[in-house]
Amino acid sequence: LGAGAFFSMAYGRREKETFRNGIFMSFTAIGSLSIVLTILLYGFVRPLTYLLQVPAETVEDMVTYLIYVFAGFFAIFLYNYFASVLRSIGNSVLPLVFLGISVALNIGLDLLFVVTFSFGIAGAAVATVISQYIAGIGLMLYFLFRYSDLCPAKKDFTWEKKNFRQILSLSGFTCLQQSVMNFGILMVQGLVNSFGTVIMAAFAAAVKSDSFAYMPVQDFGNAFSTYVAQNYGAGQPDRIKKGIRSAGLTSAVFCIVISVLVCAFAAPLMGIFIDPAQTEIIAAGVQYLRIEGACYIGIGVLFLLYGYYRAVNQPGMSVILTIASLGTRVALAYLLSATPLGVTGIWLSVPIGWALADAIGIGYYLKKNACKNDEA
Repeated sequence: LGAGAFFSMAYGRREKETFRNGIFMSFTAIGSLSIVLTILLYGFVRPLTYLLQVPAETVEDMVTYLIYVFAGFFAIFLYNYFASVLRSIGNSVLPLVFLGISVALNIGLDLLFVVTFSFGIAGAAVATVISQYIAGIGLMLYFLFRYSDLCPAKKDFTWEKKNFRQILSLSGFTCLQQSVMNFGILMVQGLVNSFGTVIMAAFAAAVKSDSFAYMPVQDFGNAFSTYVAQNYGAGQPDRIKKGIRSAGLTSAVFCIVISVLVCAFAAPLMGIFIDPAQTEIIAAGVQYLRIEGACYIGIGVLFLLYGYYRAVNQPGMSVILTIASLGTRVALAYLLSATPLGVTGIWLSVPIGWALADAIGIGYYLKKNACKNDEA
């Protein structure tokens, strides 16, 4: 994502040499990092189960799944990297096409490996890894053949300090943002698991529906980031302001519609993943979905803020917003869950964190623009 912002700025300035040099440096650096992280992940499979307070009866299944699925880590890098590159030049269709192929293949292989061959959890993990590599390698080959003028040649294989510093800044802060976000989620997951298998199962199922519901808004924020970065690189502040108004309105309308649908159909959504006979699990999941679902506009605004600050070369602000959102969520989750609210306190902590981060991000934007107007 951070490298994608760099590519969008370079593309907006029509600097193809900078673009190609950025491809060489960022692919080498981030690809190497993904390999190192894969090795580290295999060394921490068991400790992860303790960190997440996984119930003893599910530990071995989790370990089996992770051992296989971590092999797809490099594939995730390939897909996300080339999807960001293509989006930075205005091609958002092909990443979606390859993602669709990957999802369809994943479902088909799940049925083949798990239902037909009875490979169990290992089969589900292998199906995921195969589909990930098909998407990642396919997207990479498409870029190499379709946009050969943007692919690095031998003369681009240099480490330009200025370009690398900018990529490192954008990617480093974005990496820190994502790491803080996922670490916070892990801490909340561990707290949820401490409430037992019923709440653990309800949370796992509800989060699937929750993530699917607001995933389009997350991708909308990434597309918005590409738009802003291109215009920022081209020196078009008026177009950025128009884009902010359009993106804000579109995201708000979408979030309201999705909120209504999720709140209205919370029980059927849980029924997709949980046997209807398990009423206790479904009831806990419905409560989660209705609390989170009513507040999707908060996460919609937050994704736009992440995209905006990354696009205008202020990735540090995205980290601050993530810390505000996740820090509040984790702190309140532990505090409120210890009160009579119990697990409901964990659910309430999420929208409160979104609201605080939104207030900080919007406040900073308004203050900065007010200062610019005063200077003018």
